[in-house]
Amino acid sequence: MQTQVMFYLLKDEVTDETENDTRSALYHACLQASYFYRQKQRVYIYTQDQQHAEQVDEMLWAFDSDSFVPHNLVGEGPKQGAAVEIGFQAPQGRRQVLINLTSTVPNFANQFQFIVDFVPSDEILKQQARERFKTCRKWGFLVNNQAVVVPEKTVKSS
Repeated sequence: MQTQVMFYLLKDEVTDETENDTRSALYHACLQASYFYRQKQRVYIYTQDQQHAEQVDEMLWAFDSDSFVPHNLVGEGPKQGAAVEIGFQAPQGRRQVLINLTSTVPNFANQFQFIVDFVPSDEILKQQARERFKTCRKWGFLVNNQAVVVPEKTVKSS
C-alpha cells in the first residue's frame, strides 16, 4: 500500500494574536489529530524535541472542551499508548497516521498509511517544507497539498 502525504499550506496573513495562534502548525496538528481520532485511526505526532512534544500535549488538553482527544507523550499512559501519541523519537507501536512537526521527513515515515505535514508562510520554513515534499516524492509516496481550512467560530452578537 502506497503512503499518502498531505501538505497543508498555512495562511500568511495574520491580523491579530488569536489569528496567529489558530494558524500555527500546532493548532492544525491538533485539528488533524482530532479528525483522525474520530475516524478511529491511531495517530503519532512527531516533534523536534521534548519541549515541542510537551507543547503539543498541553495544546491537546485545552484544545476542544466539547470533545476530548485521548493522547499521551511517549512512555506515558497505557501500554500501547493512547489513540494519539506524541514524541520526538521513532514510534514503538503501529499507527496509521503520522503528523510531522519536524524540519525533515523521518526515516520511519514509510510505516504509515497517511502523513500530514505543513507548509508555513515563513520563507526558510517554506523551503524546508519543499525539501520534505521532494523527499516524499523520491520515496515513492503519493503527495498532495491543499490550503488549510480554519473552522469558523460562532460569533455572538451583542
